[in-house]
Amino acid sequence: MGGVVVVAPQTGNIGFLARLQDSPTRWIVYGIITGLASGLVAVLFLFALELAGQLTFGLLAQLPQPSPPGDAIVHLEGVGEGEPRRWLFFLLPVVGGLLSGLVVYRFAPEAEGHGTDEVLRAFHQRRGVIRARVPLVKGIATIFTLAGGGSAGKEGPIMQIGAGIGSFLATRLGLSARDRRILLLAGAAGGLGAIFRAPLGSALTAIEVLYREDFESDALIPCVISSVTAYVLFILLVGGQRIFAVPQLPLLTPLEVPGYLLLAGVAVPVGWGYIRLFYATRDRIFRKLPLPRPLRPMLGGLGVGLIGLQFPQAYGAGWGYIQQALDGQLLIQTMAWVVLAKIVATSLTIGSGGSGGVFGPTLFIGGMLGGVIGYGGELIAPALFPHPSAYVLVGMASFFAGVASAPIGAMLMVTEMTGGYTLLPPLMLVSVVSIVLMRRFSIYENQVQDRFHSPAHIADLTINVLEEMKVADVFQPTSDVPTVTPATGFEALRGLILTSREATVPVVDPNGRLVGLLTAEQLRPVMDEHQLDRFVVAGDICAPPFSLQRDDDLYRAHELFRASGCPQIPVMEEGVGGNPPCIIGMLDYRDMMRAYGRELARRREN
Repeated sequence: MGGVVVVAPQTGNIGFLARLQDSPTRWIVYGIITGLASGLVAVLFLFALELAGQLTFGLLAQLPQPSPPGDAIVHLEGVGEGEPRRWLFFLLPVVGGLLSGLVVYRFAPEAEGHGTDEVLRAFHQRRGVIRARVPLVKGIATIFTLAGGGSAGKEGPIMQIGAGIGSFLATRLGLSARDRRILLLAGAAGGLGAIFRAPLGSALTAIEVLYREDFESDALIPCVISSVTAYVLFILLVGGQRIFAVPQLPLLTPLEVPGYLLLAGVAVPVGWGYIRLFYATRDRIFRKLPLPRPLRPMLGGLGVGLIGLQFPQAYGAGWGYIQQALDGQLLIQTMAWVVLAKIVATSLTIGSGGSGGVFGPTLFIGGMLGGVIGYGGELIAPALFPHPSAYVLVGMASFFAGVASAPIGAMLMVTEMTGGYTLLPPLMLVSVVSIVLMRRFSIYENQVQDRFHSPAHIADLTINVLEEMKVADVFQPTSDVPTVTPATGFEALRGLILTSREATVPVVDPNGRLVGLLTAEQLRPVMDEHQLDRFVVAGDICAPPFSLQRDDDLYRAHELFRASGCPQIPVMEEGVGGNPPCIIGMLDYRDMMRAYGRELARRREN
């Protein structure tokens, strides 16, 4: 039932809200409702997370982790007053990983890993649908992960939780797929706006992180309304203190520019290594382990525990240590080692299937990297690095901008979180350099290049471009198309599929008429079933026939590809002298999309 959208009966208040669909003010109302729901959930989530962390690290292990001023909302008696239990401190990530894995893979496997990427997947590939149970499962699993010391962030999960709320509301209201996607982003913006206390930057991040080179501009107004609403509700319930306490910083001077450029130059290779190690850990280690998936986060937690014995800063979200870096309380060599430790610990936690986010760890790594440059530069050339704490903040935003291809939202979020608006010039400088040099890489694998590469906007590209392009412009005519008859046996089909360059084989009757299509994808699951050789023939298993003409437009071709599931479709030409139409070539889906990309590039240049 994960991908099925159920439209509830429109009665009572739900019916009233649904009737707003044709009203120009509907996004104001929907945005406010989504913001209230996501803001309230963000308050509960942060409170539960802080309480769980105080219980595990503060009372059980007696080794409390620091929190930044704006997140220190829970205070328990007896925290840190007893004898430290380092053995328990080491085992906490193992237990947290085990509990998280059991919850996720039992109730909602899509809640594994980092939440932001799942939001992108839901937007681009699932028509904005997130199962109703996912927000609850994601919240519980993330609490287990972070309260156990897993190296992850709370920001990605709250983004997924808020997006799930928006998707649920849209489904209940019976909204279209387009509107459900917009409400999904509005929920994500609301969750971020509350947890970061940064409404404008969160709204822009929600519409920016979908693409490497574009924005989802249609969702801007609902995202701003939802984010501001959630932010207001959060500060009413929790308070308006900013997350970090930051000293007043003066405007940028020309002497400081080389230092910030140095930060950008260091951030790029570190970001590239971070992305490579993150996915290598997931794909080459944990996905190949002969271990049940629910147990893999426990193994990742074991690695995090070993790292934490030497570098406790790698545990959890670690934002309290960012405050210490801002205050100049961390040694330069400590921050340098913590950058590496955090990269490895995050790769182990999320790569093993633990539930959390990479949003927060990415900001943490950037902050520590900025601290190394800022405080290290102050020792060598104090005149060029007069305000080393500023490098911590600039490093946070610029590093995230580089690895996530989302510079504008990150810059505004950091300035809102800290009140450091005088940092905008160096933030822009370092972020632009980072994103230009890292444009081809992203920590989010479901991020696409722009709207035209998203299935969510397939209607836009087909109407505007594909209808104007013809099959004759793309396919290569040939008289050498391999075919089979309905009586061709399974053994011959297997041999043809294995030796042919084509992924689709037309089935033609003795009179030359196209009667069906066979694909390698159809045969692959039973390719080794040799008992089928004696009694299965092509006519038994072929799919219905689909074909195109030279003068058909590529929009029709795209619809046939979608309906048939075939990677190639025959192109037919009318026969001569009463003969049936004959096959003159095959149109390949990949060739069609490459031609579409070239046409888009040509139009952009013009």
